[in-house]
Amino acid sequence: MANNTAIKAVASGTIIFADWTPSNGFVVIAEHQEGILSVYKNLGSVTKKQGDIIKSGEVIALAGNTSNLNTSINLHFELWKDGLPINPSQFINFQ
Repeated sequence: MANNTAIKAVASGTIIFADWTPSNGFVVIAEHQEGILSVYKNLGSVTKKQGDIIKSGEVIALAGNTSNLNTSINLHFELWKDGLPINPSQFINFQ
């Protein structure tokens, strides 16, 4: 992934966290319908703030590396529901 690549929201929702963390660099967490959370870690910068309403496909961050644990540019992506991780391929077609 190239530095400053646009990172886009997987679905419409609300940003509930957008800040730097010591272990994962910049992190964005969005809440979507049915209580699903999407988590984006190891970002170069964020373009949204907590409380922002987002649309599916909207740019929420830029790729980069601000994590203390990793030297490469990559996106760490997670989906969660009811406090449990869920397999993103159940909701997203990665083809």
